Amino acid sequence: MDEGISIYGLEFQARALVSQLAENNEIRFFIATQSLKPNNQVHLLEVNDDGDSALKSTIFSHPYGEVWKLNSSPHDANLLVSCCSSQRGSQVSMRAMFLRLPDDDAVPEDGQEFLSFKDAEELPLDGHGSDVKTTEFHPVESNILATVVDGKVLLMNRAESQTRVVAEVTSKNCPKFTGGKWSQHHQGNQFITLHDCTIRSFDIRDSNHTAWSIEDAHAQLVRDIDCNPNKQCHIVTGGDDGCIKIWDSRNTKEAVFVRSDHSHWVWSVRFNTFHDQLVLSSSSDSKVLLTCASSVSSEAQGEDTIAEGGNKERLHDGLLQTFEQHEDSVYCVEWSSADPWTFASLSYDGRVIVSKVPRQYKYQILL
Repeated sequence: MDEGISIYGLEFQARALVSQLAENNEIRFFIATQSLKPNNQVHLLEVNDDGDSALKSTIFSHPYGEVWKLNSSPHDANLLVSCCSSQRGSQVSMRAMFLRLPDDDAVPEDGQEFLSFKDAEELPLDGHGSDVKTTEFHPVESNILATVVDGKVLLMNRAESQTRVVAEVTSKNCPKFTGGKWSQHHQGNQFITLHDCTIRSFDIRDSNHTAWSIEDAHAQLVRDIDCNPNKQCHIVTGGDDGCIKIWDSRNTKEAVFVRSDHSHWVWSVRFNTFHDQLVLSSSSDSKVLLTCASSVSSEAQGEDTIAEGGNKERLHDGLLQTFEQHEDSVYCVEWSSADPWTFASLSYDGRVIVSKVPRQYKYQILL
């Protein structure tokens, strides 16, 4: 087995993976299954970082449907939200479930194989649309959520006993959004949406105001977006054209960094939150790629810095490593929130691969 690689297999197909964002000590990831049967699960996977990379899992029952998207709270390690679909009569309906993990000493109830969530609340989406894409936790305010449904972004408040919709952002020229994410900057007042080949950021204080937009960001559908937490106004996108692109939202005429190393759709792109020159991407070509974008990162070195640093060889832009342990489309890749060198990837066949940044690149960054 390759150095630093651990493999975990799910019983069912899956396409939802996220790091336990509010956990800063242990390396943990959530994975959710996508089965047509009413026995879906959420797995909490913990990685032993003492050298053997052993995996420990805790499994929770998710009877609310097959999970398409999963997000964890950056404020509370026990909070999750899932976007899922289930059969109701002759119709398939989508909903968003707000989930709270049980206490650490919880055990399965009598007759149950897996643990149950301590609380499960269905978010109030009735009448707002049917195609739920994602529910995103606000990066600063722990009680604020944003749900992308059809051509709307619903802003919700959980400060009261029950979650309620407090505002709505719509785009007149967009029948349906395909995804979205909060900006990590701008005091949390901007929400970025995806629609076909277009990226558009809205100021939530004025639903009619578009802060910025990128038309034809990719030649085909934009699949995913991530914000650089260390460099304001920089985002990375992945699309069906097989490209990953880094943009500066202050000047959107062209991308500041482009790579086309994938041979099929790019489903997931992520900046490393500690060393943002490292970018992960995953694709339907069954590969996970580690790319270096030093020249546009927060750690970019100018000529003066290089001269002072002597003969230190920094990482150059380009593809660093190809990870080929998957045999199916890789829908998700996520960095650990506790360890900057560990990441997990998930393919549709239910295979989870936990990998590490190769030592040679780690040392080039640190030394």
